[in-house]
Amino acid sequence: MRSEVIELHTGTRRFTDVTQSLNDFCSSEGDGLVHAFVPHATAGLAIMETGSGSEADLSGVLDEVFPRDDRWSHSHGSSGHGADHVIPAFVAPSITVPVIGGRLQLGTWQSLVLVDTNVDNPTRKLRLSFLPA
Repeated sequence: MRSEVIELHTGTRRFTDVTQSLNDFCSSEGDGLVHAFVPHATAGLAIMETGSGSEADLSGVLDEVFPRDDRWSHSHGSSGHGADHVIPAFVAPSITVPVIGGRLQLGTWQSLVLVDTNVDNPTRKLRLSFLPA
């Protein structure tokens, strides 16, 4: 298995498209599985359509379900930071995607995005691992 960690500078963006990073990582491989993992307690990964308004829709749902207020028991950091620690239970910190001939087998409109609502941490790590068939 080949594995490496890349660093992402998310700033205050909630969504960072990492599809190209995975494509680059797999381009010299054959068939197998690529696994992406975010080793953070306040971020997750999702497969979704980007650029069509889906990011705004997901952001709205996250704000509705996980309000940025002081209701959370986990209370350090910026206002509502406790919600950041609950989101990864719903937006998983890892995803596995099939690879054939060095190419991700995502659907036409699918992209892999890092979902990060935590404005207190603008830098993230993403571990990519390739398991050959």
